Amino acid sequence: MAIRTDDGEHLGLLFPDGGDGRALPDDLPPGSLVWPDPEYDRLRTHRRPSFWLSDSPVPASLWSRLRAEHPRSGLWPVLLEDSVQPWSAGQIAPEPVSEIDNYGAGAFMAEVWRDLLAGGVADLAPYGEECPGLAEPGGLVADPDVVADWYARIVAGRRTPLGLAAVDRGADVLAVMGWQGAVHHNEWSVPLAAVVRSWEERFGVRVIGMGFNTLDLSVAAPPATPEHALHVAAEHWTFCPDSILQGPGTLADYAEQIQGKNAWSFWWD
Repeated sequence: MAIRTDDGEHLGLLFPDGGDGRALPDDLPPGSLVWPDPEYDRLRTHRRPSFWLSDSPVPASLWSRLRAEHPRSGLWPVLLEDSVQPWSAGQIAPEPVSEIDNYGAGAFMAEVWRDLLAGGVADLAPYGEECPGLAEPGGLVADPDVVADWYARIVAGRRTPLGLAAVDRGADVLAVMGWQGAVHHNEWSVPLAAVVRSWEERFGVRVIGMGFNTLDLSVAAPPATPEHALHVAAEHWTFCPDSILQGPGTLADYAEQIQGKNAWSFWWD
């Protein structure tokens, strides 16, 4: 059964097929569907709402329940940090999820590495001008869903509203929801979604929360050695240069911060 939102619309509108065959939740808190403002919908191709947004902050238990229901509902939950804007105002730029398949995480990393060298001031030792490519997968230390629920409890403690997006996997919310948090680094979100897809597969990552210019991911298979963490840090440099430039300043120091950690948080200036 599709829930009717405050404005009388159905969650099924989030799906191209109206949500046929989906077990859509019917006990959500008050909320409404968010349509992109035409001023922000750069592609002018999104003819349905981008996501559902709760009116008020939600408990972590709701996030975990909806995460567990995702295989049946097709809706991935995201805790939306900062203020309810730009979400409620529709200041979002959705992109077709099909475009994500056109990007590879390794190719994106190599291209951005070259571009960043022209203006970056971070200490990239031992790699320097040589992009090391993608790091090897990590070893699972716990079930990715268990780690995701753990981190959701932390993020939900910041009192955030909830978003629900119709996607097959969590990484795709970056494109479907029209998130623009990294727009000053990369104009389009689909390449970043491709990287997060790769992290889902290699590091057991799950998308937990997004803010105006932040992204919070749980990590069930983090790098366990200094060498592996350094290689992963190189990926983070191309994904979010401010992690290093506005942080420790060196790749090696940043690697120490992420070694063995079950959460990655990014912030773009």
